[in-house]
Amino acid sequence: MQLAAHVTLDVRDGGQIFASFHGYSIGLGTFAASAASRAQPLRAGLPLEAIVRGRRSDQGIDALVRRLARRNLVEYWLRGSDGADLLAIEPQIADYWPQAVRLRTNGALVLSRFAYLRRRGNDLVLESPRAAALLRIYDPNIAAVLAKLSTPQTVGQLRRLKGFPGVLFLGTLVDCRFAFTIDAKSNQNLRSAEGDDDLVLWDFHDLLFHTRSTEGRHANPLGGTFPHAGVIAPLPAVRPSWPGKSIDLRGFLPPKLQANSAFGEILRKRHSVRGFDERRPIALAELSQFLDGAARILSKPKKAANAKSASDGGGEADYAPRPYPSAGASYELELYLAVNMCEGLPRGFYHYDADTHGLVAIDVAANALDASLVAAASAMGVEAPPQILITIAARFGRISWKYSSLAYSLILKDVGVLLQTFYLMAADLDLGGCAVGIANIDLFAKMTGIEFHVEGPVGQFALGRGTETTATPPRT
Repeated sequence: MQLAAHVTLDVRDGGQIFASFHGYSIGLGTFAASAASRAQPLRAGLPLEAIVRGRRSDQGIDALVRRLARRNLVEYWLRGSDGADLLAIEPQIADYWPQAVRLRTNGALVLSRFAYLRRRGNDLVLESPRAAALLRIYDPNIAAVLAKLSTPQTVGQLRRLKGFPGVLFLGTLVDCRFAFTIDAKSNQNLRSAEGDDDLVLWDFHDLLFHTRSTEGRHANPLGGTFPHAGVIAPLPAVRPSWPGKSIDLRGFLPPKLQANSAFGEILRKRHSVRGFDERRPIALAELSQFLDGAARILSKPKKAANAKSASDGGGEADYAPRPYPSAGASYELELYLAVNMCEGLPRGFYHYDADTHGLVAIDVAANALDASLVAAASAMGVEAPPQILITIAARFGRISWKYSSLAYSLILKDVGVLLQTFYLMAADLDLGGCAVGIANIDLFAKMTGIEFHVEGPVGQFALGRGTETTATPPRT
């Protein structure tokens, strides 16, 4: 185990230790002189077995390492019997700690259908949307083992391979969910053998898209980082006109003195509001109107899922139409509200029951609630958190049970129409709202206790009473 390549440690007077990376510096706390003196060797690396929780002599370095791990600032190396580097374990979620699974010699394992190899810069990396870490591979023999694992193999069979990297490597694969164990004598379908029924419903590309386009399950740069600024000029805001004759539609508009329709006025009134008036929070009655108009269940019919009969496996599915359109009338989206301030409603975390038009309180840690609100403010580029943050979560199985290949893209389309519905309802009620382009799926899983592949955030919307300002921000 050693510091990530981009991290440096600074030990200051009094035993204070700071970690610096990418132009940032964060304090890790004050440590005893023995821990401070052992901090610097982290650059070259310390064996994991040297850091054992509970040993009085190692408590200081143990605490330091775990604080670094909590911030994804360490990585773990696996070396062969000859001391050569086999691979580096690069954490992708906070507080990852490797725990290689012990495997029986006659036990069988197989590669996960979500695992994939790719080139990243000059490195060959093994990744998976299910994994808490990625592997940077330095021994070419590992690629041969991975290829062999495309079909179930016992540990004994793998040991006989030329250049076998060791059983610890196999345990690491299972720990990181790049591989999973199965009964060597079983003919069980591998897709159903890996994980639960909810995981069976996911296609590889959909789960990868979900985890890599949200926060919480990877350590890649995310958001408005302007990666191509200075290299490629931005596209113009207005597309150049196509050549050819143009039909001027302005002559077909109603006279200017004739008022636009009420709906047309709301469409033009709609815009993003990122600042909220803390002296005048949104009221519970307004929130009730907003949710009733935008998301309440209108009816609950039942109809056949497809043309097949129940005996052919088609069956029937329940439907619950709401005010916005949804792919296949699936209505897979659920609303969770992080309430910072709302007149008549205690601060907390709630699920919106669209059937009964009610709010159900969910017990969450105060720091988790704060983290979700602060993250939304950061994503909007403001300091103060919103009055209410609505997280749009998807029950993924509602879509993937019916659709293949395009399931996740349909969910994102549904999110888009729901966000527009939120904007229009907010404009109609003279409230402020703003779509938030990022959500932390790992934080949501911790707050709800639901696995990220079962139900997770796919969009967010900040809601409240907007702050009056003379500035006119860009309409988004």
